[in-house]
Amino acid sequence: MEVTLATLWQTYLARSDKFWALAQEHLLTLVVLPVVLAALVSIPLGILATRYRWIQVPSVAFANLMQTIPSLALLAILIALGFGIGNKPAIVALFLYSLLPILRNTYTGILNVDSGILEAARGMGMSAWQILTLVEFPIAFPVIMAGIRTAAVICVGLATLAAFIGGGGLGDFIITGLGMANNNLTLLGAIPAAAMALMLDWVLGKIEQWLTPRGLRL
Repeated sequence: MEVTLATLWQTYLARSDKFWALAQEHLLTLVVLPVVLAALVSIPLGILATRYRWIQVPSVAFANLMQTIPSLALLAILIALGFGIGNKPAIVALFLYSLLPILRNTYTGILNVDSGILEAARGMGMSAWQILTLVEFPIAFPVIMAGIRTAAVICVGLATLAAFIGGGGLGDFIITGLGMANNNLTLLGAIPAAAMALMLDWVLGKIEQWLTPRGLRL
């Protein structure tokens, strides 16, 4: 089917209500939720990994393993494990895919804080908790945010595959369009998904800039 701006606009108008419902589901349920959950797990785990090697090795190995499993294979495994179909296995899969970039960047960011700065903080009588919250974390924050931004962009793309198992999101339009050889319908899902990835990266970049202490901004 030939694609023009007119035909694409007509396709959107015919499905505008469904489009916005799927776009919202894609962003909030299939991207924001798993990334937030992954951040809540990976950031504390990454910090602990800089203190205890027995945490670092298995946690990084597990996160690496999740990244190496093909996305559709991971969805199939989760379905077989009893998560059923729909957005539940998709959320779990996207959570697992988000672990590595956030965990790795947290670990790297904290570990690479200059030792001279840490010595100065100890010399000032700061406690371990104060050093972490007032020195290490603020310095490592841009690196940690880079991991969150990477995870978010990865999730936007991988979330389109959730439609294969009834998980919803913009992938519904892509898969339906491919099945019907309807390029307008395919693009109605593909173009907003690409735009969403760019927008989310930009928004998170602004949040990173806003939350980074002034003296540490590039």
